Amino acid sequence: MNITDVDDKTIRDSQKDGVSLKEFKEKYTKLFFQDMDMLNIERVEFYPRATETIPEMIYIVKKLMDKGFAYKSDDGSVYFSVSKFKEYAKLSKIKFDNLQVGERVKQDEYEKDSANDFALWKAYEEGDGDVFWETEIGKGRPGWHIECSAMSMKFLGETFDIHTGGIDLIFPHHENEIAQSEAATGKPFVNYWMHCEHLLVDNTKMSKSKGNFYILKDVVDKGYSPKAIRYLLMASHYRQKLNFTFDGLAGAEQVMDKFKEFLTKLKAMQGEENNPELEEYIIAAKQKFEESMDDDLNMSGGLAAIFDFMKEANTLMMENKMSRNDALAAFNLMMEFDKVLGVLEFKDEEIPADVKELAEKRNKARMDKNWAEADKLRDELKEKGYEVKDGKEGYVVKKI
Repeated sequence: MNITDVDDKTIRDSQKDGVSLKEFKEKYTKLFFQDMDMLNIERVEFYPRATETIPEMIYIVKKLMDKGFAYKSDDGSVYFSVSKFKEYAKLSKIKFDNLQVGERVKQDEYEKDSANDFALWKAYEEGDGDVFWETEIGKGRPGWHIECSAMSMKFLGETFDIHTGGIDLIFPHHENEIAQSEAATGKPFVNYWMHCEHLLVDNTKMSKSKGNFYILKDVVDKGYSPKAIRYLLMASHYRQKLNFTFDGLAGAEQVMDKFKEFLTKLKAMQGEENNPELEEYIIAAKQKFEESMDDDLNMSGGLAAIFDFMKEANTLMMENKMSRNDALAAFNLMMEFDKVLGVLEFKDEEIPADVKELAEKRNKARMDKNWAEADKLRDELKEKGYEVKDGKEGYVVKKI
């Protein structure tokens, strides 16, 4: 995962805020990593930054110029000549004859041979302020596309296995990455491309003008847990559009409650006789989950395997057909699944002594079939912010 910390937008917005590009980009990079941590996204080994990879970009640009794939315009900018790369558009399948100037191409307001050519290096102009590098190919700054090729190849090699991104990046960004990289090296750039679909909010595109624009902090401030947000975003297949709604997020919170309740019950199991049925359930669930993950990250199939297993294990617990060792094996399987899910680490809540006492009194009233007293105590617990869930194996107290 790379950080493109210099482009037209960051320069424009840093100047608008009256701060240096370095100060501006560090602010948003820090917020980005805070959100990553909040969603329990594992850190990768390297986060290359465009501003720290300029020499690698210059090397590629010079190579492209030497091979005749790139040219310098009158103002000193360097462009990639799309017509020279015969396999251009092989990813997007766009017909080259029908290529028109797109929004991203319009941003390159420089003289070039063809509207379809894209900037590798942008010559310095006054509007760039203090954002420039003095290089062998002139004073200026890199184009967006060359940044990504240089950062990727620096750490993953000239050919690497998987490149991800949103479907909106297929053209022109990923198409341009392929063209400049393969033209420079003569080797395939990427073996597999994985593009995720758009996120919708209430079935429409997210935008500030429609009032449906949210950042992670906005949603958390509304009282939703990062675990539920992570689960909701992850539960749909990455190649399907995801419609984000707060009803859906509330449903994800309920799933988190079910996970927690299931793991709590496993921890409480005290049976002594092992049940061979459980081992069969574990083997089947693990196999189905792994097959689903191998099938283009089929998360819905993987989750179905987990929920089926939970249903089977819950039945055994209700019938008192599970030992402590069985419960430990089931718990360990859930933790294996969590290496993918990343939502099953729950902190044990400290239940206040007075709440525990009320819950125990209510349980005794229930056992004595004193339903009126049991209901009264349940209401008292609710007033304190707690609820009781009854089961065949006992009751569980949890904060509302």
